[in-house]
Amino acid sequence: SRQLISLYTMVQNPNMTHLKISELVVLPPLWIRCDGSDPEHTCWLGAEPLKAGDKITGINFYMVTCDGPTADTTCFASLEELKTAHKIKHHSSIVGFYGFAQYELIRAAAIEDTIVESESNIYVDIMWNTVDKILETPPLISAAILNITLESGDPRSPAYQLYRELQFLLALTEGLKTGVTEWPEPLESESAVELVQEFLTDLKKKLDGYCVSGNKNETEKIKCDTAAVDSSIKSIFSERGDLDFAEQLWCKMRSVSSYQELIECFTLIIKSLEHGEIQPWIHQGSSSLLSKLIQQSYHGKIEVISLSGITPIQMLLEIGLDKMKKDYVSFFIVKSRSCLLFQDYFISTSIDLQEQVHRVQKLHHMLEIMVSCTVLLQFKHENLFPLTQICMKYYKENPLNEKHVFQLPIRPALVKKFYQNDHPEIWKVDISSGHGPKEVKTTWQISTNPPVEHMTSNNTGFFSDSTVNGSSEERMYFITMAKCSQVHFT
Repeated sequence: SRQLISLYTMVQNPNMTHLKISELVVLPPLWIRCDGSDPEHTCWLGAEPLKAGDKITGINFYMVTCDGPTADTTCFASLEELKTAHKIKHHSSIVGFYGFAQYELIRAAAIEDTIVESESNIYVDIMWNTVDKILETPPLISAAILNITLESGDPRSPAYQLYRELQFLLALTEGLKTGVTEWPEPLESESAVELVQEFLTDLKKKLDGYCVSGNKNETEKIKCDTAAVDSSIKSIFSERGDLDFAEQLWCKMRSVSSYQELIECFTLIIKSLEHGEIQPWIHQGSSSLLSKLIQQSYHGKIEVISLSGITPIQMLLEIGLDKMKKDYVSFFIVKSRSCLLFQDYFISTSIDLQEQVHRVQKLHHMLEIMVSCTVLLQFKHENLFPLTQICMKYYKENPLNEKHVFQLPIRPALVKKFYQNDHPEIWKVDISSGHGPKEVKTTWQISTNPPVEHMTSNNTGFFSDSTVNGSSEERMYFITMAKCSQVHFT
């Protein structure tokens, strides 16, 4: 590796005239992966040209070493030792200290056993100047960025019921595309046909008061569904109180478990409309086929609909889409008080159903992020609002991506209680001297995971004396050093 670095340097050095290179070319940076078998456990050697305009003036050399994992903090370098070594190497009397720490908040914020294994992570990256000691807790005047990666579908999320509705919506969408619908397991003990029949019977009896009665039943059902959820979480997300006929119908028919059952449900509804047995109320602006039939029923005549092929599936998908869009809009306006930037994009009806469902998926992912930050981190409006805007801007321009890391600048005080007694995932200090192209740095870092892919261990991230969230917890750390030096040609 060192020989390769030497050759790389020589062919760009204008003083190497004996090589008879007619025209010097500035090469890209060179990084060489090493196996760590030397006494210093070197994992990378690097070289990068220093340029003034298009002319090469020197080379920056880098050496990265890695030890560990270890829980023995006595082997950690002291800040004074690092400072002295840097000054000796670079002959500098003025140095700056820059700290960085990363904490995992989703584990620290959660009550024991409330977070299932998933790809979801909430980290905070904190940067500050003037480090006083190794492993110090970042000062509150630091700059901090929240990093959120969230996988939808945690059964303990307050939005889980809505997630299940979305899965049914996706099954219907797939059915439209392929002609084969994977019907989910029924959510209720009663069949969808029985639920719809009861609903229609109730409406026939109470033409004037059906809306209140229907909402009361829905409220009781929601209370039953969320009985196991903590009361502080219940207030975060609950069913709307203004469900119209089509939306209440969706709540009954999301228990449909076969194509035949779907046809039976719509047959009951259309017959009731044709005979004038019900006069349901619906929200204005709905463009679904069922809403058009209801509007026609006000005038005593509705068109004949053939309940065959994909028509029943499309009818159910349409009323589900309308209901869920209103659910999400209600959350973002009421809970995060967002003006729904780009709302026309997310709830547009001028695009095909497949794309409408895709955009509703985006809304659901954003909602899960907001709910998680509210439940786990106790975020208020002033924090939810900018996060909502960041998520909406991303999703207006990009497809659904649950692995995307959403970043929100915050004040460390906002999340300090979640990390102040916890161990960091990463802690590092940069010791820097010089300015501009002559700046050189020494970096010392500890991390719970190997800093490079080719330096792995079976003990990665394990605790040697594991407790849930106590200060006695000892974590295994990898120790990484990155040193820099310069050679100037002129």
